[in-house]
Amino acid sequence: MGGVGVTAEDFGLKGPRGWAFRGISLDAGPGSLIAVEGPSGSGRTSLLLALTGRMKASEGTAAVGEFTLPKQSAAVRRVSALANVAGVTDLDPALTLGEHLRERALLQRRFGDSVRGLLRPRTERAVEAGLRIERALTAAGLDREVLPKGARTAVRDLERPQELRLSIALALIGRPALLGVDDVDLKLSDAERAEIWALLRSLADSGTTVVAVSTEGTEKADARAQTGRA
Repeated sequence: MGGVGVTAEDFGLKGPRGWAFRGISLDAGPGSLIAVEGPSGSGRTSLLLALTGRMKASEGTAAVGEFTLPKQSAAVRRVSALANVAGVTDLDPALTLGEHLRERALLQRRFGDSVRGLLRPRTERAVEAGLRIERALTAAGLDREVLPKGARTAVRDLERPQELRLSIALALIGRPALLGVDDVDLKLSDAERAEIWALLRSLADSGTTVVAVSTEGTEKADARAQTGRA
């Protein structure tokens, strides 16, 4: 699936404690890398969730491809996926990398694919699931061979960059047109942060539109949105 354009005009979301974010304007084409910048607590994750159809905005307009927000949030959810969002995409530390991948591929096969796809022979569906996993791992830059126990490595034994790449790989199994990644610079060294931004740039260059949340953005971004502005 190719990427989608993302636009917003005076986009805002108000919660019980006031405005989570407000006055966001954005115009990015398909296959863009969009950086959402702001300090922790500035509403940056809420903006990510709103742009991917998971939270309902209170004012302004936005669109993801041909779908408008918040009216067509369900359609936006079908073409988007999230990675590394606390409380939403949490990984089970006791499960292995292989178990996470197989579970996500199974869920995608049962609930994310077309009815025609479900009617294909089981062996054919299994092969397709395996190919999806391999493509997602390659795109996320996660090499099982360098892990202590390969695919049997538990999440709790992964280093922070590897855990982040796994979360991204899981999101990519569904082949989303829009990928939202939260906290891309959390607990990373400068070198690791640069590697993750390079990864997200490569995903955008391959056609997937990426919205990435961080404290500070990157010169690699095609468009920016800042939260917590006065």
